[in-house]
Amino acid sequence: MFSNIGVVGAGAMGTAIAQTICENTQNVLLYARREEVVNSINETHFNKDYFPNIPLNHNIIAINDLNELKDAEIIFLTLPSSSIREATHSLRTIISDDCVIVNTAKGLEKGSQKRMSEVIEEETNRAAAVLSGPNIASEMVEQRFSSASIACKNKKYLEKVKKSLSTPKFKVSASDDVIGVEYCGVIKNIIAISQGICEGMKINDNARFSVFTKTYNETKDLIEKFGGNRSTVDDYCGFGDIITASTQNVSRNHTLGVLYGQKIVVDEKASGVLFEGKNTIIIMKELCDEFNFECATVDFTYDVIIDRINPKKAFEKFWDKL
Repeated sequence: MFSNIGVVGAGAMGTAIAQTICENTQNVLLYARREEVVNSINETHFNKDYFPNIPLNHNIIAINDLNELKDAEIIFLTLPSSSIREATHSLRTIISDDCVIVNTAKGLEKGSQKRMSEVIEEETNRAAAVLSGPNIASEMVEQRFSSASIACKNKKYLEKVKKSLSTPKFKVSASDDVIGVEYCGVIKNIIAISQGICEGMKINDNARFSVFTKTYNETKDLIEKFGGNRSTVDDYCGFGDIITASTQNVSRNHTLGVLYGQKIVVDEKASGVLFEGKNTIIIMKELCDEFNFECATVDFTYDVIIDRINPKKAFEKFWDKL
């Protein structure tokens, strides 16, 4: 039993992680930027912004000051990838030497092209753990059967994180393939967008899943090219997460693809909805060019989302590469 585990980010996934780990620790310290969110959670034990009808465990304590995480044994970061460097920069002077930082963001840093674990290690001078899987926040908050893959180069950290997450209903697969687990989460976003485009265009199911076969095999090729293990794609972070994001309406990136498949261009600034996959497409295109690797899935999503090529023409080009 842990004493204090922190979760930075009181959105859907942060609240879900807090609810998942609450039976393995005395206290879960859930950090939110907005003071009204903190007060609401502590007074009502509901996160009204995300799960207004699901009560949170009473040992989940909302906080508004990162300094309160000074005694945390583990900290889960449930933030957009664009916020990870800033958050870890702030935490590095607060946390103890033994504190393990776990990243859940599925993206790459714009500009540097670095994975989130690399960003965290740069800022905190310690190995970072990563978590990825078919994690539907609404199901996790209800503590329904779920699973995830975790990875870390430090075996001691890895065991610690696995112990914090494992429950009779939450299965955890652990490995040292940090590259593979992280890139599964990154590439999953692109596959979700590609499948969404096909759905938005009303492409027949036979064709959609023929395309899916191509994208799944390309995921293995890409991860191997980047230094990860092909077999990791068959784990929860790979197959499970890819299927979830590509077929369920809970995925923002799948929704983004559907809209573009219908020739509806999304103004993210006006809508206030962040689609991390859009940035991921640009970075993955750069990486494929850098590694001299042709990836039909990346090209297809880039053509439609970034270059705004007619989805029908882009799909025909994609289909020719199968």
